[in-house]
Amino acid sequence: MIQPSFSHCIPRVGMRLRLPVFLCALAPLLLAVPVQSAAQERRDHDRARAALEAGQIRPLSDLLAEVERRFRGRVIEADLERDDTQWLYELKILPPNGRIFVVELDASTGALVRSRGPVQERVPGEAQPRQPLR
Repeated sequence: MIQPSFSHCIPRVGMRLRLPVFLCALAPLLLAVPVQSAAQERRDHDRARAALEAGQIRPLSDLLAEVERRFRGRVIEADLERDDTQWLYELKILPPNGRIFVVELDASTGALVRSRGPVQERVPGEAQPRQPLR
């Protein structure tokens, strides 16, 4: 009778040693990423503040009020990004139906640049729901 061989299923000692060595070599790179991200985030914050003070962009609070008057739903996330030629606010909006959509606005004018998802605009005369007290 022929005995099946299971030697291909048993890991070799050399294979077991390679993984820890690889992880040890990779660890400094993984630990450096959050530090670089925090520094980049700080520079982005400083650039955004400088753009606001120079009048290149409108305050986010002004645009949020306009967006919530124009679209159904609440803004749940806002990002300020620098495109090649302009500053853009990217806003994620959660409407009553629960299907998130995204609008990108020119940060200097508030004009709609593009949208993604099932955008829900308010019709003229539609009442804006009252916001709960915080």
